[in-house]
Amino acid sequence: MGEPALKSELLIANVNARSIPERRQLASVCDKKELQRKKILFVTPEYTGLIKAGGLGDVSAALPKALAARHDVRVLIPGYRQIMNSEYPINIVARLEGFAALPPCKIGELTMDDGCTIYVVICPELYEREGSPYGDANGRDWHDNHIRFARFALAAADLAMGKGHLGWRPELVHAHDWPAALTPAYMAWHGQATPTVFTIHNLAHQGLFGPECGADLGLPPEAFRVEGMEFYGQLSFLKAGIVYAHQITTVSQTYAREITQPNFGCGLDGLLKWKYDQGLLHGITNGIDESWEPGSDPHLVESFSSREWAAKRVNTRHVERLFDLPSGDGPLFAVVSRLAQQKGVDLTFNVASSVIEAGGRMVIMGCGESYLESQAVQLARRYPGKVGVHIGFNEAESRRIFAGSDFLLMPSRFEPCGLTQMYAQRFGSLPIATRTGGLADTIEDGLNGFLFQDAIANSYRAAIDRALKVFARPALMNAMRCCAMASPRYWRESIKPYANLYQHTVQEAQRKLAFLPMYGGRC
Repeated sequence: MGEPALKSELLIANVNARSIPERRQLASVCDKKELQRKKILFVTPEYTGLIKAGGLGDVSAALPKALAARHDVRVLIPGYRQIMNSEYPINIVARLEGFAALPPCKIGELTMDDGCTIYVVICPELYEREGSPYGDANGRDWHDNHIRFARFALAAADLAMGKGHLGWRPELVHAHDWPAALTPAYMAWHGQATPTVFTIHNLAHQGLFGPECGADLGLPPEAFRVEGMEFYGQLSFLKAGIVYAHQITTVSQTYAREITQPNFGCGLDGLLKWKYDQGLLHGITNGIDESWEPGSDPHLVESFSSREWAAKRVNTRHVERLFDLPSGDGPLFAVVSRLAQQKGVDLTFNVASSVIEAGGRMVIMGCGESYLESQAVQLARRYPGKVGVHIGFNEAESRRIFAGSDFLLMPSRFEPCGLTQMYAQRFGSLPIATRTGGLADTIEDGLNGFLFQDAIANSYRAAIDRALKVFARPALMNAMRCCAMASPRYWRESIKPYANLYQHTVQEAQRKLAFLPMYGGRC
């Protein structure tokens, strides 16, 4: 038996015998019988199906759905124009007063097709605008983002305190990223003891504003201290979430460790290191939605399984036509990404010649920083028939690209978790990625993808070369595809650490409250 066949047999055995290791699991604080159904308020600026700017929207939609079997999870989101004009009817269920420069607002309620309850912060002067959740159509941040997202966070805090007479009050509040980060802060400043969890999806986006904004937000004096949300003379929304939440999570084990170090900590590494050492910062790797199923996804030109590689190739032919590439037998490399320096797409442009010279083709779908969009278009002009580019994003076509490609290029300089590599794996496309953050936690080098150590061109080229050698051995390539398709976890398999953390956080809050009367304390 030749070497490729022997290796593929070992890899196929690995598919059945092992899974991606969790590098830092949350200790189980309770067995399944002890888990009690909780009322949980998810506070997020994005929710796929209503409004999405990135992976946060996917997580915010998929995680509550997965948790619904165990908990009563409801979502709070700003009433952007896209939501107010959506197909879902919205009923007004509460009214909240203004505070400082934050205007009063209404709370609407809508129900998604899957039964998830969404509460909408209705304040037309703040949210009903053309553009993204964070900026105008030209990509400029809204000048009043501090008020927009402080109003949003205060609404969450008010609901946790029972204001507005909603008829439903959370036992735990879970806030996501900087736009929701003032939620645990307002709760603490207003003496509200409901336990809070705050998730960092990307530390690089902190929500920084000048100290003069403090009066608009009604901040107490303690907010302006180093122990509060002061950050090198500015106010950091993200830091407020880290300081005041009872527990902090981020979206992979490796990223949780990385952000405690100066290279990745964005100036907050000292605070995060202290939280980590105290057991208050946890890495919980994201999962993927169950719609990512190559055997039944209606978006694909042809569904397939690990036994039907010919059907996968039908999707390849579609991608070739979509990007005006002639049909060929060489490997197809894909980039489906926000075009940003963080994602390392400039490195991909630098190594593209190596891919083309080896007989490969490349397709790029994404949008982002204008100079990188221009470079992508120039690359396609330099290699007609070899490189295809689409500036923009289309969900259905992105799935067909994953299904039709052989390799996904993801040379991120940092990556908190990443969902794209898991989407690609599930559809039999092997990721080639930097060993950082969630990429290190979800890719095993040489088994379900390829990792390289540093985000530099030489390391990247070496990883591509290894991938090309595997492609030249069909049995080995198919074995790695099988392993990749079996690797990603669906959200239903990823929620146990959250369920344990919620239980632990509520129990700790109850324990502390039980001691308060003994000491005459107050929340």
